[in-house]
Amino acid sequence: MKKIMGAICIVLVIISCETIGVGIDAANRAGFINEQAADALGRMNDAITDATKDITPSEEYYIGRAVGANILSNYTLYTKDPELTLYVNKILNVLVVNSPRPVIYNGYHAAILDTDEINGFSTSGGHIFITRGLLNAADSEDALAAVLAHELAHILLQHSIKSIKNSRFTGALQQVAGIAAESMGLDQLTQIFDESVREAVNNALDKGYSREQEYEADAEAVSLLAAAGYTPSSIVGMLESIKAHSGGEKAFPSVESALKSTHPSPDDRLQEVRKKLAAYGSLPDNLAVRKTRFAVALKK
Repeated sequence: MKKIMGAICIVLVIISCETIGVGIDAANRAGFINEQAADALGRMNDAITDATKDITPSEEYYIGRAVGANILSNYTLYTKDPELTLYVNKILNVLVVNSPRPVIYNGYHAAILDTDEINGFSTSGGHIFITRGLLNAADSEDALAAVLAHELAHILLQHSIKSIKNSRFTGALQQVAGIAAESMGLDQLTQIFDESVREAVNNALDKGYSREQEYEADAEAVSLLAAAGYTPSSIVGMLESIKAHSGGEKAFPSVESALKSTHPSPDDRLQEVRKKLAAYGSLPDNLAVRKTRFAVALKK
C-alpha cells in the first residue's frame, strides 16, 4: 500500500487538482482504493491546492507587516529628525509613481532605523527600511535614490512572495509524502501551510535574497532610476561607497546576514549592473540639481 500511495502522490503534483478529485472519487467507487486511502489522497490533493493558491495583495501586505514587525523587534526607529524621514519618503514616492506598480495595498512607506549599521530592508507590504549608516554612506540624492530603488525593486519583483510560495509548495510535498507513508492526521496536514509561511517570514532576516534576485533587483533599480529622472549610474557609486564604508562585507543586502555562498559579492554586483547600464548609453549628469536639498536634509 505504501508503494502504491507513494506512486499516486507523484501523480498528484503533475495533473490538475480538479482532475485528481474526480479520479479519487471514481477510484473509490470502483473499489480500487478503500475509504482510508481515498481520504488520504483527498487530503494530499487539498495540500497541493492550498500550496499553489495565489497570494492576494492584502495577504502580501499582512505578510510584509509581520516581517516589518520582526525588523522593528531588532532595531529602533530613528525619530529625531522627522524632516529627514519625510525627505526619504519623497524620493521613494518619485520612484514609485514612475514604477510599473505605483499602487499596492496600503501603499509604500519608508522609515529610518537608528543604527550605524550599513543595511537596507524591504517587505512585500511596501515597507522599506534603511539605516542611518546607509544614509550616511550616500553622497548624493541620486545615490540615496539608488538604495531605495533597489529595495523597491525587490517588492515590485515579488521576491519575498516567491520565496514564500516555494516554501509552501516544498512543505506541501513533504506532507504529501508523509500522508502517503503514514496516513497523517488532518490536523497535522492543515498546519503545514501556516507553518511554511511563518517559517518564511521568520527566516527572512537570516536567509536574504538569492544571487539571481539581487542581480534582478539591481537591474530593475537602474530602470526605476532612469524612469524617475535620476542618474542610473548612481547605483555604481552607491555600491562602491558602501563597499568602502563596510570593508567590502556588505552592499545593502535587503536582509541582515553575513554574505553566504548564494549571495553575490559587491564586486560581482558592480560587474552585473554595469552591463545593464551599458544599454542606457551616455546620459546627462544632473546630480548638481539636487545637491543643495540633499546637503540640507542630511546636514552635510
